[in-house]
Parts: sequence; C-alpha cells; structure tokens
Amino acid sequence: MLEDQLLDPHRHNRQSFTCGVAELDEYIHRFAVQQSKKGIAVVRVLVDTDVPESILGYYSLSAAQIDVIQMDERTQRKLPRYPVPCFRLGRLATHSAHRRRGLGRLLIGCAVERCLEAKKQVAAYALVVDAKGERAKAFYEHYGFTSCRDHPMTLYLSLGT
Repeated sequence: MLEDQLLDPHRHNRQSFTCGVAELDEYIHRFAVQQSKKGIAVVRVLVDTDVPESILGYYSLSAAQIDVIQMDERTQRKLPRYPVPCFRLGRLATHSAHRRRGLGRLLIGCAVERCLEAKKQVAAYALVVDAKGERAKAFYEHYGFTSCRDHPMTLYLSLGT
C-alpha cells in the first residue's frame, strides 16, 4: 500500500532516490533534512509500506504569499489588493524507476490534501509552485494550476473557499 509519510532520515533511504533531475536529487540527498529541521520546509515522502525505506517520490511544503496582481482578473476581483497567503510546493519528484504510474498526480493530491487540512488552522488562498521547465509547467497546468501574469513559470492552484 502506498503511503505519504514525513521524511525520516533514519528510516528513509534518501541516497538511493534518483529522478533524473540533478537539482531535485541533490535536494532530497543533501538539503531536505536540514530544511525540515530549520523549519524552512516540511518534506513528505511516498513509500510502499512493504518497503518503507525506499522513497518512490517526495514533495516539500512551506508558507508563501503571492501578490494578487499576479493572479487572473476573475480571481483578483474576489481578493484584497495586497499579497495573499499561500502554501508553496517547493519540490516534487518521483523516482525514475516508477515513472508513468501516476505517482506525480498522487503526490499533488497528497500535497493539496495537506494544505486543505492546514488551511483549517492557518488561512491560505492557494498552492503555489515554481515550475522547473516547460514540461513541469505543462504537468501542473494539466492539474488545474494557472500561470502568474508576470512570472509564467510560477503557477497557483486555488484551494477553494
């Protein structure tokens, strides 16, 4: 069974994770634990409970804000004219050995679910992500994310009302 867990450096084998994008591999190998300890990001991993040390994918979440003028006009009409609180999906990657299994979609779903739960305690309007390339941008757009006006590689997904 697949499960979304908080990254545990004593349980999860970060060094065996590879997604083929050096920046994302380096993050899980070298920086994820540090950022978690410092309160910069919460890193969650997707594992098969039968092999819980093997990371199938991961994502990171942190607090963020976005200037309302970056959002589409319809959204702007509903919001105040100052930066809007959001969550940031800082990193998202799936192990290269498990591509085309829908794990990216599952990770986005897990991240959104976490944000919706957190939103019950701390207000946030959207989930924001910085796409690392055109393929990543298309991936996020496929799941309903909208590009920011002046920064098209930064996208947001409304978390509803």
